[in-house]
Amino acid sequence: MKFTNRAIHRDFAYFYFGLIIAFSFSGIILNHRQDWYPMDYAYESKKISTSIPEDLNQLNDKSFIEGMASDLTLESKYDSHRLRDDELRIYFKDNVIADIDITTGLGIIEFKRKVPFLGHTMYLHKTTNPFWIWYSDIFGAAMILIAMTGIFIPMGKNGFKQRGWKLAVLGVIFPLLFLFFLS
Repeated sequence: MKFTNRAIHRDFAYFYFGLIIAFSFSGIILNHRQDWYPMDYAYESKKISTSIPEDLNQLNDKSFIEGMASDLTLESKYDSHRLRDDELRIYFKDNVIADIDITTGLGIIEFKRKVPFLGHTMYLHKTTNPFWIWYSDIFGAAMILIAMTGIFIPMGKNGFKQRGWKLAVLGVIFPLLFLFFLS
């Protein structure tokens, strides 16, 4: 087998085709997670009403929230909670979430499931599994190799020496401008 830029570029692109597609989908979705977050979706929801203590500091106490969660009579067990502005969010095992307005005590419980394929590709972006981190790092290095070998494949009037270097420079400048001036 001949090791040319074209062969290396082609074979690494073939090997990582699935991961490139999965990371591309999940990367686009993560960019728009404020508008649509398909990691999971609510398949059932129900309205709830609960009493809020007069001393709102109790809402920071894990044991108090665990008791409050058990009053909701769910089969799922308490996992954690978060208090943000006037909303208490209680996370349960089995992907169940309760959102409660602490000014009224009214809220909603959502039972969620992972969106097939898209939700799973997002998990690839977010997992901290050591094996996956190493594999992703190798993938990152392979993407650099794919990009570098791809630069030297075209020849002639559209090759790197003629016009490709201009596009490559623009491709480097744009993210740097964003990092320095827009972030």
